[in-house]
Formats: sequence, C-alpha cells, structure tokens
Amino acid sequence: MVATMELLKHPLPSFTFALTTRLLSPALGCAILFGLPSAPLDAAEVFQASPEALDQLPKGKEADGIPGDFILRSDKVEALISQLAPQRRANMSTFYGADGMTPGCLYDLTLRGAGNDQITIFAPSGQRGDVSYVWPVERDVLEGTAAVESVTSAADNKGLYKRHEYLVRDGMQGVEITSTFRNESKEEKKITTADKWTNVTREEKWRGITMADAMDPADRAGYAYAWISDESGAAPAAEVTLSPGEELTVRRFLAVGTSPAEAMGIVAAAQGPTGTAEFQVVEEGDKAIPTATIEITTADRKILVAYPDDEGKASIALPAGDYTVRVLDAGRAPALHALRVIAGEQSVLPSVLSARSGVQFAVSDAAVKESSLPCKVQFHGINGTPTPDLGPENRAHGCKEQWHSADGNFFVPVTPGNYRVIVTRGPEYSHYAAEIEVKAGETSMIETALQRMVDTSGWVATDFHNHSTPSGDNTCKTDDRIINLAAEHIEFAPTTEHNRIYDWAPHIGSLKLEDFISTIPGLELTGSGAHFNTFPLKPEPTKQDGGAPVWDPDPRINALALRQLQGYNSDRYIQINHPDLAENFVDRDGDGAVDGGFAFLGGLIDAYETQNYLGVGILKKDPVEVRPPFSGGSRVKYNREFIWLQFLNQGMRVWGVAVADAHSVWGNGVGGWRTYVQSSKELPKEIDPKEMAANAQKGRMMLTTGPFLTAIVNGSALPGDEIKVNGDKVALAVRVQCNDWLDIDRVQILVNGRQDENLNFTCATHPAMFADGVVKFDQTIDVPIAGDTHIIAVAMGENFTLKTGFGNSTQSEMQPCAYHNPIFIDHGGDGFTPNKDTLGHPLPVKGLTPDKVRRLLGQK
Repeated sequence: MVATMELLKHPLPSFTFALTTRLLSPALGCAILFGLPSAPLDAAEVFQASPEALDQLPKGKEADGIPGDFILRSDKVEALISQLAPQRRANMSTFYGADGMTPGCLYDLTLRGAGNDQITIFAPSGQRGDVSYVWPVERDVLEGTAAVESVTSAADNKGLYKRHEYLVRDGMQGVEITSTFRNESKEEKKITTADKWTNVTREEKWRGITMADAMDPADRAGYAYAWISDESGAAPAAEVTLSPGEELTVRRFLAVGTSPAEAMGIVAAAQGPTGTAEFQVVEEGDKAIPTATIEITTADRKILVAYPDDEGKASIALPAGDYTVRVLDAGRAPALHALRVIAGEQSVLPSVLSARSGVQFAVSDAAVKESSLPCKVQFHGINGTPTPDLGPENRAHGCKEQWHSADGNFFVPVTPGNYRVIVTRGPEYSHYAAEIEVKAGETSMIETALQRMVDTSGWVATDFHNHSTPSGDNTCKTDDRIINLAAEHIEFAPTTEHNRIYDWAPHIGSLKLEDFISTIPGLELTGSGAHFNTFPLKPEPTKQDGGAPVWDPDPRINALALRQLQGYNSDRYIQINHPDLAENFVDRDGDGAVDGGFAFLGGLIDAYETQNYLGVGILKKDPVEVRPPFSGGSRVKYNREFIWLQFLNQGMRVWGVAVADAHSVWGNGVGGWRTYVQSSKELPKEIDPKEMAANAQKGRMMLTTGPFLTAIVNGSALPGDEIKVNGDKVALAVRVQCNDWLDIDRVQILVNGRQDENLNFTCATHPAMFADGVVKFDQTIDVPIAGDTHIIAVAMGENFTLKTGFGNSTQSEMQPCAYHNPIFIDHGGDGFTPNKDTLGHPLPVKGLTPDKVRRLLGQK
C-alpha cells in the first residue's frame, strides 16, 4: 500500500491508463486488488493509512483515525473505517463495557476536503466487538466506486456470519452500507438491525429518514440516513430471527452535508422525486449573512435545519409540498416565509434580515497598555428583557447566558433589550458590571480594563483535571476548553483526556494563548473503578489511545503502570480522581467491614481529589450524609474532605487536590475549584511542568473556590512541609486575599483535623481581625501544640456565594472557600507519629444506606 500511496502523490494523465496493485491479505491469505483510478485524482479510492501519511486521515472535531485504518474517498466525501486491532475504538465512551471495541465501523465522515468530521461512530446494526477481518473489497477501477468490508465469520461468532460493506461512489454524497447476516448454525439466531451513531444532536425523523446536527451548530455539518428498501418497499424489522441456513441483507444510505436539512435532502433525492429550494440570506444592502439558521417546518411540524454558506446561500432538496420557513440570526429579528416545492423544479427564496444588534467588547489588563485579555461575559435580562440563550452549554462562544473569549476584543450578538452585563476573569482580577440598553440594529460598546487585584507571587493557578471531545464522554471542542480555561484564569492545565494521551499545546498556539496558559501532555486512565490522572507523558498519535495503557480493576496495577509508562519516572505526578475512599482504603470487597482497602495504594500515588467540581465540605463534621431525594430516593454522600482528615490522622500522607473536572463550558465548566501550586516562574509560558509535578508531589498546594490563602508556620514551613518543634506552640501566619466579587467571614484552624473553638475566627466574634479591601485577613496565630500535629488553615465565606462570577451556572451557589495541604509539626524532634484519631466517627465502609447513616449519626 505504501507503493500505491506514493504513486498517488504525483499527477496521473487523465483517461490514459488504470493501475492496479496486488497486495497479500493476511486476514484472507489471498491477493486483494486495489484500484487506482485513471483520472481524476479525487475519484473513488481506498487505501490503508500509514504512519508516514497521517495528513491523509480525515480531519474534524471528531476525527479518530490512526495508521492501519482504511480511508475511503470519492469525489464528494471521505470516510474512515476502523481496522481490526487490539482495543480499537474511536474513544473511551463510544460504547462502554468489555464489548465496547468497534473495529470495522465507520468512525469519520466528512465532505471531501472539508476537514469537518462531526460524527464519532456509525455502527451498522449496532456492530461492536471483535471481527474476523477488515479489508478493502476488490472492485472494477472503472466503475467509480471503492469499498471496505468488515467480516465476522460464523466460526468466530457462534454460527452467525456477519458482513458490513461500506461503499463510496463518485457523484454520491455519502456512504452506502450493506449488511449481510447468515445463520450457519443449527438453531435460530436473533439479530438486531438497528444502527447506532454518536455523538450527534437534535435528531429528527421524517419520511423514514433519520437526520441529526453537529453538537455545535456553528460547525455547519449534518448527517442523515435511511434504509434502502427491499423489493417489497419495506424497511427491515428492528429485530429479525433467522432460521438455520437463512440469510438477510439490509442496506442503508448515510449522507453528509453542511446541515441536517442538506443531508436529509440528499437521502430524499435518492429515494424519489424532489424539488430544490434555493435560499439566499442577506441584510439590507445585500450583504450575505453566513451565520444564519434556516428552519424549514414541514406540514407535519417537523423542523429541518439548514445553514447558509459564506455567501449566505443554501440549496436544499425537498419532497414536493408546502413548507413554512423561519430565518434566524442572533441579534436580528427573524423572517417568516411560505415555501412551495414542486418536484423537478427550483424554488428561490430570498430573505432579507434586519441589521444586527449586539455588544462590542474591548477588555484589557489595567497594568498592560494596549493589551487584550481573555475573559468571560454574562448577560442577564432586566426590565422585562429575558435572559438570552446564546448557545449550547458545551461551547465558549455563546453558552447559555455566557460568552467566553480568548481575546478581549469580540462582538456578542444579542436581541435588543436591557441587560446587566458582567465581565470577569477568574478570582484574581476585578470585575466590570453595568446595565445597558441594546437598540435594534445598533452596536453598544463596552470598554473596560480589569485590574489584577490579588497578589499570588510564587504560586500559579492550576487545574489538573479537565476534558474535551477526545475524551469521548463530552462534546466540548478542545479549543473551547482552552478558551474556558484562559477566561477563568487557569495558568497551568495538564492535558488529561480520558484514556488518550494528548497534547493541548497546538490548540493553545493556534488560539495565540501562550502568554496566558500552558500545558503538558498527560492522561486520565479511566475504567469502572478508580480513575487516575498523571503527567508528564508523550503522545504517540500513531497508536491506539495515543499510547495510553489499558485500565485494570486493581488500582495498584494502574498506579504502577503509569509510573512505568514510557520508562520509569519517579517524578511523574499521579493522583486518583473523585476517589471512592471507602473502597480504595477501607473496605475493598464492599462487605461493610474494615479490611484496609487496597494495601499499599496510598504509597503509590501522590494525591487524590478532595474536591471535584461542586461542594464545600472541609468544615463539615461527619464523614457521610444523607442527601435529598435523587432519582427516586435519598442517597448517601461521602464527605471526601472529612475522610481525608481521618486518613491523615492514620498516617496516610496523601495530598489533597481540587479540580473542576470540566466536561462542558457552562455548568460543569472550569473555575469553581482550582489548586494553586508553588512555582518559581509565574508567567504561563515560562512555567516548568517538571517543577509543577515536583511541587505537587511535595504537597505545595492550596485548594480554593476563589480566595487566595497563604499559610506559613514559624516563618518558613509551607504546606506539605514537616518541621521539628520543641515548644508548646507554633506561630501560624495566615493571609487571605479576595478580589472585588469574593469575600470571606471565617477562618478556622484545624489541628489534627479537629475544629478548636479557640481557633475559630469569624467576622461576628473577631471583627478586628477582618478587613475590607483585597486583604481580608492577615494575622499570626499562636497554635497550641501538645504532641505531633498537622495544621490546616481554612478560609470560608459562609454568608457569600460565587454568584457574581458564575451567574446562572451551577457553581454560582458554592461558598468561597480555601484551604491548604497540612503542615506537619514533629513535636520533640523524634519523628512524626500520627495520633490515629478518627474524629469521632469510624472510618467509613461501603454499603451505607440512608437508614444506616441516620443511625450512625444519631439522626431520626
């Protein structure tokens, strides 16, 4: 195949010759004929991707090809069929479970040259699990087709033969997929014909056609498919029983377009007569509006969505009939039209929209002249104006009432009305808030300079756990995740996609955000038990999952595998994510009895997440609680922070870390919890990832929802340190800073995890210790020491929330909170001995029910 691909790099004279290459198929033990079309070069072809030609793989948000996969091309489309290889899958969560591997499926489909794949997988008849082979199909080079087949022999599949053929044809804007099932056993076999596809949205069914949109409408892509009916004109049943010797063949056509409506129209035109609707969307003065959405409503109230091109044009094939058309664009009044389509004829529908209204922003750093600052904007409707919905939750440029921008100069289209506008950039900068009126057809201007109020010298804001679409369990584009991180002022964020070693650095570079955020390749190793994050690693893009290892049910094996991966590295940082502390460290078999969990696991990791996304529990006094009814009944919630304090008292010196674990932008986005890590370099582009890992391994971390807290014992000991003390007290210097939308009203010192009332300082009881302005608390506190002790300072805003910074997003109701990893005091200098105090409660085990928890806590 290398020879074939080399030949394709050079022009071939048209209609002069046809070249064929015979290759030996290891799967079949016979020769397979590959056809090189005589002309033109964009005609139908099939070839196997090689490591030397990664640029030949289809591109796009959901592109998942690796060397060894099969590329199908026609003059209209390009597709990718997954090879037979160990653990082959598009991403972690294409399908969960042991049988979730999907060789022989369609992973990518986009228009030829568009680089806009938006589909994760199309699995014909729900295909999953191993197959016998995947290989190109021998075809006549002159017929303008190319095909790949995936075959599962009866011997490999308990007597049921399966074959899926993927065929492209010049002139056909899609893929024809034929599935054949043959029962070669002596008993009946049930088969499922229903297809499965992910990740698409706004799925609609009409006239036997299933269509869907890209997750982000701005990506301008759509898919549609329908059965190619048999001789009776009927589609196959969802479930079919085959008698011994019986065979069933079903076919479907999967089309791709620039919108769901275009893809639907392609399928409809293949089924029977259609007419063509030609749309032209402009504003006054005939300026094209490429950002518009065209909603075509059928007589039975189905909505077909189309998107115009850069010239404001869209051409959609439609069955004959009458339609209602609504043309929309953010910041403009919609236009309504009646449309009649006649088979075989063209209907032209021009649409002129009003001038656009919106807000132009110029956001800068007050300390830097002519600067442009990444930021987040919220729009809240006032005086009768509804709060706008700027788009889906998973994107930066318009998610619910928010807009996240990599650059301080940007335009947000909004409907005319009155709004309260809030501009923020995380918890260190000041914010801007104003009430404005946006008039129809006009642009309002907001120019503001945000001031960096909080002095975080020697520390950088990090988030060690976030995701974008390569993870598979979310559909946030990687660029949108990076913008989200930068807008919330995260300065260092390792790349931690689920089960894929990946690197966000090229995305940071393309967004020109190197001055604002840095990364290092890493991984979240994920399965049905403990998840692990680790960095640094090196992506291997030619391998499945970028070279990531396979998750194991025993967390110790995972920790060891990550330490050994790509060569042993004791400096590689490893943490457990959202841990089940009861299972991992107390009750491994889940029988409700203490068995020590997975022995030695604590010594194999550096940290685990005491906070992940939501919640504030460091000052709660119980290890478990009963939460309100959820999905039909009460549920038990384990308080990781309290259990962490219990574990510290048992001698388990595993550090706490706080993360967002973002899977979206609005809601489960970045910014609620973060971790500050000590760093000698403060400019993001100068941050040393090795130093980040080393300081995280030392426990030099402060966890916060916003307030910036520093704590030093006896003038030198920092979080994670251990010092020797002979006296009966230590001097703990605590300093807390907040920007202008955060505040605190309590500082509590934890001594061996316990809340001493004499070390509880609130605005109500100790008003002189608190101040207005940026520095909220700056005191040196004498902490009594009666023996070996660990100390943690906690700052809380018990009467405050994050509402100003997060608006209607989920994090908004959390309280401002900050605490650090413990500082250990070796009293007497004879070595630190933990006190074994479980803080008034037994170590929590598995299997706790709401009733058991109520009895444990003495509740009714």
